[in-house]
This record gives sequence, C-alpha cells and structure tokens, in this order.
Amino acid sequence: MTTTSIGVRTLGGLTVSTIGLGCMGMSETYGTADRTESLVTIRRALDLGVTFIDTADVYGRGHNEELVGEAITGRRDEVQLATKFSMLRRERGRLIDGRPETVRACAEDSLRRLGVDVIDLYYQHRVDPQVPIEETVGAMAELVGQGKVRYLGLSEASAKSLRRACTVHPIAALQSEWSLWTRDLEREVVGVAQELGIGLVPFSPLGRGFLTGAITSPDDFAEGDYRKRHPRFTGEAFAANLKLVDAVRAMADERGVTPGQLALAWVLAQGPHVVPIPGTKRRAYLEENARAAAVELSQDDLARLADIAPPDVAVGGRYTDASYTYGDSPEPPS
Repeated sequence: MTTTSIGVRTLGGLTVSTIGLGCMGMSETYGTADRTESLVTIRRALDLGVTFIDTADVYGRGHNEELVGEAITGRRDEVQLATKFSMLRRERGRLIDGRPETVRACAEDSLRRLGVDVIDLYYQHRVDPQVPIEETVGAMAELVGQGKVRYLGLSEASAKSLRRACTVHPIAALQSEWSLWTRDLEREVVGVAQELGIGLVPFSPLGRGFLTGAITSPDDFAEGDYRKRHPRFTGEAFAANLKLVDAVRAMADERGVTPGQLALAWVLAQGPHVVPIPGTKRRAYLEENARAAAVELSQDDLARLADIAPPDVAVGGRYTDASYTYGDSPEPPS
C-alpha cells in the first residue's frame, strides 16, 4: 500500500515527494549492483511514498533508464519521473552536447527506454560550454510544447546560466551537489534559484555515502567503486574528512537518529523548495533515508551543525575534473 506520510514539496510547479530516490548506483559508479534488489528497492520506494525517481540516459549507457522503466511498470501514475541528457560517453572521457538536435534525439531515446509517453522533469545534465544555453533550452521547450516533457531542469548550472535559461522557458529545478560537506552552492546559486522560483534538488546529500558513517577506511569500497579515486576519499583528505563524520555521528547519537538521517534533515531544513535525492541500491538504506523526513531540527541544532560543517569544511575537490561544476555556455550570437 502506498503511503503519503513522507509528505510532498513543490519544484517550480511540479509536486514531488519530500525526498526522492537517486538510481545511478543501480547501474554504475558504486560497485556491482543486484538487479533484483534494485527493482525491489524502486518499488519499495513507491510504497513508502518516495515517488520522485531520478535517473539519466548516461547511467549505465541507458541501462538505468530501462531498469527504472521496468520497475515502475503499472505504477506510472504514482511517479514523478526525472531524467537527464547532454552527457555522452566516449573512449577519451565524457562529452557534453547541448545541441538542439541532440536534445530531441536523446528525449526520444529516453522515452523509449523508460517506456513512458512523457517525462515529468527533463534536465540538461551539464551545461555545454560550446552551445548557448538559450539554444538548448529552446529545444527543451519544444518538447514541452509537444507534450513529451512536463517541466524543465538544469544540473550543475551557474547562477548566470540559470538567469539566461529562464529568459527562454521557466526552469522548475536545479539539480546540484549540496550537503553538509559540499556547501559552495550557497555562495550565489541558492539565492538566485530562490529569486527565480527554481526548486533545488541536491544530489549526493549524504556526501557520496561518507556522512552515513558507514565508511571508515578506503578498504570499505568495493571493487569498481569510483570513490577509490575520488579526491575526498584518498590519502590525507580521507583522514581529515573522518573528523567531520565523527562530529555528525556524535550529534546524531544524542538525537537518537542515524548520521545519515541527521545529514538529510539538515538539507531538508534549508527550505521548502529543497528536495534531496539520496541514492541507494538497497531497501534497508532507502527505508532509513525515508525516515529522515520526520526528523525536525531546531534553530540550535542548525547552529550546531553550522559550526560542525561550515562552508569548505571538506578536504579535497568535488571532482577530479572541475569542469563538471557550475557550467556556463557562450553568449548567443547577436
């Protein structure tokens, strides 16, 4: 039976569950996933009222969209379905492609893999540094006009990109990394998003799993887990960042919640327009994350967490390639 006790929030007009489910790890990045467990986890999310499901065409080279599509078969009307385009895999790395023809082709492919007629929220996964964002969003807006997409979003876009995109079509949501150990979004982007009525969808709100307290050594990562190479999980940075986790765990123990629930509650407390999408491939973690929606933080709690995790507290970069963050595109021709 589906329950709505988890509550709902609104992203630029789109009503979604208060917490979403990021599905990337079911297809790549965090080691091997079990297909059966992944399917059951997505369906369990719907039972819990976690109905905002996030995927992308690049996750597993289409595998993730196919997996999500299979999981929601027969339950499409319960789901707010989000996917992304523009990030393409090539032998020499990832390519960002925001050309209008790519927008149209990728949308058709995503609809087919997902097995749906319409995508609720369609993101540009990263801003193309070669294509004016006005051209990309213009092509995305055509999809809305055709009834293939309901709402538009951007991911890891700069404040400037948000403003330019909104001159073409309303942007419902910005998906970017935001957590107790990644707060640089607050410098400019959060304020501009609020000004423009854009909801915020934090990915990695648990610090790529680090803030759960479950990771205490680099040896905890399974084979194929990209965190083995991540700047914050290697060398001296790993040891330094454990101090943050220890402080979060101590406060969580006092509150009678898990460190992950405390970290998610902090994200949720940043505003009613904020909807985190913690990723997991297991039911147990999904259920733990969902319970974070009921954790209420006082002003004293928030002040304490601000002291524990001030901006720039984490040691190490967010990515090995800084171009993945806060992208801008060239100005359109005059």
